Amino acid sequence: MPTPTLPAQALLTDPGWLFWAPLGSTLPTNTVVGSVFTDAWPVAWIPLGLTESGTDIDLSTTASPILAAEYVEPIAYRTTAREGTLTFMLKAFTAANLSKALNGSTQVVTGTTTTTMTTIAPLPIGSEVRAMFGYESLDGTFRWWGNQCFNDAGAKLSFNKAPANTNIPFSVKLERPASAMPWGGATAGVLRA
Repeated sequence: MPTPTLPAQALLTDPGWLFWAPLGSTLPTNTVVGSVFTDAWPVAWIPLGLTESGTDIDLSTTASPILAAEYVEPIAYRTTAREGTLTFMLKAFTAANLSKALNGSTQVVTGTTTTTMTTIAPLPIGSEVRAMFGYESLDGTFRWWGNQCFNDAGAKLSFNKAPANTNIPFSVKLERPASAMPWGGATAGVLRA
């Protein structure tokens, strides 16, 4: 029997780029030319910056057995839960990114240029803001987006001696929006098909 092979071009390595957008923003058109995405993410999608160790997308399904007293084995399984989580540690320590990690916050900016000061405070419980998150691989062949997201990582911030640096934690949970599925994705080129 022949040994299965994987073309080196089919490997997907290295981290990618993360984006944030207000809820209901337009998705990219996903134009493919030369086996890569050539269109830019729409202007509402803000690049988030570098991460500590890349991005994890965890999509899981829970199935529960339907049992009958007459059999030891389940007679069927039915999906009882489906969850998705996007996890990363954002290196760009800014008030805007901390606000995104806190699902929105009140921000007051005073001063200009070198006298600028931004104060932030959490929103009242129940008024948290949902958002959209996107990911694109460095090679431009894979895109993923969450249509309605809520960060439940909190904001455990560690301030330590260099070379350690403070990162903002994200553990973004996917919710089902009213008019779309919780997430979507697209690949570019024949090798990713």
